[in-house]
Amino acid sequence: MGEGFTDTPQGVGHGGGRVVSHVPVLLKEAIDFLAVRRGGTYIDATVGLGGHSYEIAKRLGAPGHLIGLDKDPAALKIAGERLVVSRQSLVVGEPDWPTITLLHRSFADLANDQRPATIDGLLADIGVSSLQLDDAARGFSFQADGPLDMRMDPQSERTAEQVVNHLDERQLADVIYEFGEERRSRRIARAICRSRPIRSTAHLAEVISAAARPMNSEQRRIHPATRTFQALRIFVNRELEDLQALLKAGPRILKPGGRVVVISFHSLEDRIVKDAFREGGIKDKYYRVLTKKPVTASEEESDRNPRARSAKLRAAERV
Repeated sequence: MGEGFTDTPQGVGHGGGRVVSHVPVLLKEAIDFLAVRRGGTYIDATVGLGGHSYEIAKRLGAPGHLIGLDKDPAALKIAGERLVVSRQSLVVGEPDWPTITLLHRSFADLANDQRPATIDGLLADIGVSSLQLDDAARGFSFQADGPLDMRMDPQSERTAEQVVNHLDERQLADVIYEFGEERRSRRIARAICRSRPIRSTAHLAEVISAAARPMNSEQRRIHPATRTFQALRIFVNRELEDLQALLKAGPRILKPGGRVVVISFHSLEDRIVKDAFREGGIKDKYYRVLTKKPVTASEEESDRNPRARSAKLRAAERV
């Protein structure tokens, strides 16, 4: 067993000298709906720290093939170390480990992949990871001060700082409203433009808090900057466009009987998944929807892992 890891899905890894906790959301439900076939070929489109990949790999065995994709090279490094350690920890008599290929790619690239229908299952756990949220230097959260970055892929050109400081007031308000569902978007955008330049997460959160004081009980439940930070992150990383590209690729790359499982964390993502599965099942006849309603975390899991509270899982089978 390697340094810093337990040989369980709820492991702990080392990222850049820091200890990174890892609790995959809706793990059992995702694996159950994926219905992993031994020796098959599966794609974990958001490999993250490898929690879901670990469980898929255990069930695949040789000569199975697991393909893991992620925009974040730091996450891929940790996942790769963990999966290698897991393979090395196998004892005599346990199943062989599958071939594992980890790629620094966006899952949106699958829309341009010309491979035939050879995939038995596709899993996507959408959204920001603990590794990214908990690292102040990545700029995803206002819980600790850091640069306004928010890029899942550090090689991407567009940063949150560029968006905050260079979009005009109307464009910025539209981004905050569309991707954050923030009703106070115009007020917030006006305050941001008047406070430029803004270089840090703490400064941005301060500006937003002063401009968007909670007016009712719903707004008091969450920090005034929460929706704006969500909107900026989604816009910077093209998250909704990438999700649509992934869902478009699914019917083409999945074998008949192959399954696609998507875990999302806010209503914008869930709506896109729901509509894609419904259209694929009713209009185009290439999906059998397996979840009439989204599967959510149990009370026990939500207590153990607060980030699971907003998770929604939907699944469909290629027909």
